[in-house]
Amino acid sequence: MTAAQHNVSDERLLSYAAGTLSPPEAVVVATHLALRPRVAAVARRLQGVGGRLLEELEPQAMQPDALARVLARAETDSGRVEAAPPANDMPGLPEPLRRYGLGPWRWMGPGVRVRDVHAPRDGDCRVILLEIQPGRQTPRHTHGGVELTCVLEGAYATEIQRFDVGDLEEAGEETLHQPRVVSDAPCLCVAALDGQILLDGWLGRIFQPFVKL
Repeated sequence: MTAAQHNVSDERLLSYAAGTLSPPEAVVVATHLALRPRVAAVARRLQGVGGRLLEELEPQAMQPDALARVLARAETDSGRVEAAPPANDMPGLPEPLRRYGLGPWRWMGPGVRVRDVHAPRDGDCRVILLEIQPGRQTPRHTHGGVELTCVLEGAYATEIQRFDVGDLEEAGEETLHQPRVVSDAPCLCVAALDGQILLDGWLGRIFQPFVKL
């Protein structure tokens, strides 16, 4: 089992700096960067380079009705009544997460609970908080899509790697793992999850209908 530091991949960091990463993934990457100042400095340099490139582009003419469409949208939006977002009762979270409301904790299994982070979604991709007690593990599973996980407290390990505070795990449909907590304290993570986790094996198929994130 390796104990190396796990930082965001270059490809995802470039997408984040360019503003093309999906909103849920961007929330998790921003949280990761808040815990890894050196990587955050690289992201700021990439954003600076992108800004300079934009300044060098030739200005493009806007559509003749662009201003009218913006004003019409503003007038329509002004009549909407937005529901008050849920409160955030975890002030110790990194800054990128403190701006979002949190849903109630839900049971996922023995020693495992999850709650929604009311951050922007992208289709079925959303942000959750996952807390696992010491000595516990998630069911062995793969994924219906992307799963980005950043450790906020504690530590967990898969079959081959260990993830500590600030580490980012990038998993996809091809990843089959069963994270287990290896710290003395509970492990708290934030994750961008696309679709549902898919439990492995015959026992997993029996319990699949009861495991909803």
